[in-house]
Amino acid sequence: MDTTTQIFWLFILAVPIACISWTVTHEEVFREPREWCVNRSQNNKKFLNRKFFYLFTCEYCFSHYITLFFIFFCDFKLLITDWRGYFIAGFSLVFLANIYMSLFALLRQTIKKEKVEIEKMETDSNESKERP
Repeated sequence: MDTTTQIFWLFILAVPIACISWTVTHEEVFREPREWCVNRSQNNKKFLNRKFFYLFTCEYCFSHYITLFFIFFCDFKLLITDWRGYFIAGFSLVFLANIYMSLFALLRQTIKKEKVEIEKMETDSNESKERP
């Protein structure tokens, strides 16, 4: 695979990695299992068990494991065709997926802030209309 194609794959493969990592660690659909994992990661007596359950609550940590799955599922290597290509691809995908997730978090935060501001303006507008 030539370098241009590899770079294309890098940017595309980071999208489902970011999507899966974000969904599992933040969205409502996985709230109950995530809360259970948070409880286990904070209250388990064994160190390795706490760390294992923590990885389901942290998008950065979880993205490493999703990246490993995608690298081997797609047989994606970056720049070098032997095991080093897997290594480079892994950290590159994690880095890019986490940039995507950070941008998504900023976007969601901006949208939420705008909704709150709009609701406040509507409330202020309704209160001023009610006053004689």
